[in-house]
Amino acid sequence: MKTKLILASQSPRRSDLLRSIGLTFQVDPAKNFQEIDSSARLAHEVVLINAEGKAEEVATRHPGELVLGVDTVGAFQDHVLEKPKDKADAFRMLTMLQGQTHEVLTGLYLTNGSKKLTHIESTHITFLPLTDEEIHAYIETGEPMDKAASYAAQGIGALFIQKIDGDYFNVVGLPLYRLNLMLKEFDINLLTD
Repeated sequence: MKTKLILASQSPRRSDLLRSIGLTFQVDPAKNFQEIDSSARLAHEVVLINAEGKAEEVATRHPGELVLGVDTVGAFQDHVLEKPKDKADAFRMLTMLQGQTHEVLTGLYLTNGSKKLTHIESTHITFLPLTDEEIHAYIETGEPMDKAASYAAQGIGALFIQKIDGDYFNVVGLPLYRLNLMLKEFDINLLTD
């Protein structure tokens, strides 16, 4: 593919997903943008504001080029579930989510300077009921400690997921079908370009 994209994110999972669809891209994460305080806003607002802020900063370094800003969070009742501060915080989040349905939200902001597109992708995840012992054992694997909402759907955390309603790739960090639709708005067709 000849399409050139600037990814305003250093997420290795997002880079892997873009490579998997054959997209040519350059990673240039935002360096100065400060993500907004998620405690004062709804999760839907947070992801869009953060995606826009990242993309707009990076776009200033790449005038006229296509820049993608992305922000993904776990959310329960439209409140952001951050990465856990410690094991106790991971336990609190996982206990809250067990047997419940929550959302993974990704804000997408795609711009070439003159045109800007935004979208919020939502995927609903239902967790199995878990015992305290299972939650503690999962925390001891270390996997939850650097993950929003304290789990990884593409790792051991997959054992807790009873149902996913929506785009699985959104849960990993980048809804590929939605990105494809947005790129088409910039006259980019990933299958024929």
